[in-house]
Amino acid sequence: MRLLFYGINYAPEPTGTGPYTTDMARWLADRGHQVDVITGLPHYPAWKVDEAYAGLCFLREEIDGVRVLRVPLRTPKGSVPSSRDRIVLESSFALAAGRYWLPCMLVRQRYDAVIAICPPLQMGVYPQLYHGLRGVPWIFHIQDLQVDAAFRLGMLQPSSASRLLYRVENGLLRQASLVSTNTDAMRRRIIEKGTPPERTFLLPNWADLQAITPLPKQNAFREQLGIPEDHVLCIYAGSMGAKQGLETAIDAARQLQDETHIHFAFVGDGARRKVLEEQARGIPNITLLPVQPKERLAEMLAAADVHLVVQRRDAADLVMPSKLGNILAAGRPVVATAEPGTALYETVTQAGAGLLVPPEQPELLAAAIRRLAKEETFRTTCGRNGRQWAETHLSIDVLMPPFEQRLKALVQSSLR
Repeated sequence: MRLLFYGINYAPEPTGTGPYTTDMARWLADRGHQVDVITGLPHYPAWKVDEAYAGLCFLREEIDGVRVLRVPLRTPKGSVPSSRDRIVLESSFALAAGRYWLPCMLVRQRYDAVIAICPPLQMGVYPQLYHGLRGVPWIFHIQDLQVDAAFRLGMLQPSSASRLLYRVENGLLRQASLVSTNTDAMRRRIIEKGTPPERTFLLPNWADLQAITPLPKQNAFREQLGIPEDHVLCIYAGSMGAKQGLETAIDAARQLQDETHIHFAFVGDGARRKVLEEQARGIPNITLLPVQPKERLAEMLAAADVHLVVQRRDAADLVMPSKLGNILAAGRPVVATAEPGTALYETVTQAGAGLLVPPEQPELLAAAIRRLAKEETFRTTCGRNGRQWAETHLSIDVLMPPFEQRLKALVQSSLR
């Protein structure tokens, strides 16, 4: 098949949706399909264009057999983007992407299918136009339900403009040839928005089971932090935005600061990093680190005795923390903030990979961390369970073939 991916995030971005889009495109290219990607200059999670791409505009490059077509975008002036900043960034990308979309609309040769990655919501517009003009089936792959999350987190307020966004989102979901997403809960929500169930598809995020394996915890990353082997290191690694609710984890660390054998490392970047730095100031058991190179991911995951997976109650089931899969692959226990019925809660429970506490309750989070810190055998059992579950359920070679077959069926149907 000749496939086109359309999404604002792609390699070499280290976190967020970019790595999964990259893996999807690479996997399909490895299977012999011709894969192109229209994407932006790398900018996430720092919200500024990567130094290696600074000053560039339109760019074509090849990464692992995938042709990548990059376009410029307008990043925020500061490190904490507002809702308006995000709209400007996404809109500037969409406008610039017309440079590549216009030839797609007009030339005789066409793609067999388009895979649009959401967020942002705007990624569905060009594919729907392309479908209308050329009859090309398109797949809307939903990593986050962006509009729902923005409302619940207070990033959007009820207004004529926000109601319009809801109508646009619902319309795109109903018109897509197929809507795929990474949790059953988001699939149900998509159906509630009017998408016929038979046009939905569950495609969970996978873990890198080859690159990330259970390793000894006493390594260069842990030594860099100066954490003795008999102490307990709790790591949060990932995006530092509104939906994570990292204030809860900071408060839990504060409550445990007198237990000098328990340490916390917060690794990453995002819209709320500066705020979190202020909140963590003066708490002796907290270290904040920048996003780590991909080459250090396995080492960083292995260095932890406990991994934290936190999210706000308002964001439950509108986003699925992508970091969880790699934590399970690393064979380390989890403390997660999630309520029964959410995808995060169900995954940790089914895997037997750790402890769960309600979101936004730092005293309960601190108690769970304290328990795992005391019970080394329990930590080992949870880590082993998580790795076994990941091997069974989170391999890209298990998850992608059914998706590939569904793509082939869509393409064949469109050619009849």
